[in-house]
Amino acid sequence: MRLVRYNVAASLDGFIADANGAFDWIPDDPAVDFAALFANVDTVLLGRRSWELVEGGTETPWTPGTRVYVFSRTLGQAPREGVQLVADDAAGVVARLRAEPGSGDIWLFGGGELAGALFAAGQVDRVEVTVVPVMLGAGVPLAAALPHRVTLDLLGTHRYPSGMVTLGYRVSPLPARPS
Repeated sequence: MRLVRYNVAASLDGFIADANGAFDWIPDDPAVDFAALFANVDTVLLGRRSWELVEGGTETPWTPGTRVYVFSRTLGQAPREGVQLVADDAAGVVARLRAEPGSGDIWLFGGGELAGALFAAGQVDRVEVTVVPVMLGAGVPLAAALPHRVTLDLLGTHRYPSGMVTLGYRVSPLPARPS
């Protein structure tokens, strides 16, 4: 089964964007090797707001040819050719992507609401959060509205010259539900 990796930067107090949706508080650390981080990624998952932030930028952080899925109940059509729009059943779509043959990883790019829904459905395998040494006080949470506790097992850490620290975790399986 292919891995879903939630790789994201967050403030020390757990926000992935500030109260205005901005992420200008994330330093540009040249020691971060994005090419290596995402060398095995062939599919990207984004919520609508994350897509709008990426679309407004100068370039996408993934390589050409990467499959892109935007999850939105409000967009009427796919935002761009080659981008798949998913209006409902995010967990089912991701489960089907995970079950596809191949070894490419699936990058859960953001945002917090999509992450919360996929955690709730047991569709996230790894959490790779780069903690930025700043506290925002408010903003978009790392994972919104979790209906249950998500237990993580530490896989490793990495400290950057900017003071950022990446924490890598494996998501523990959901407990079996009584039948």
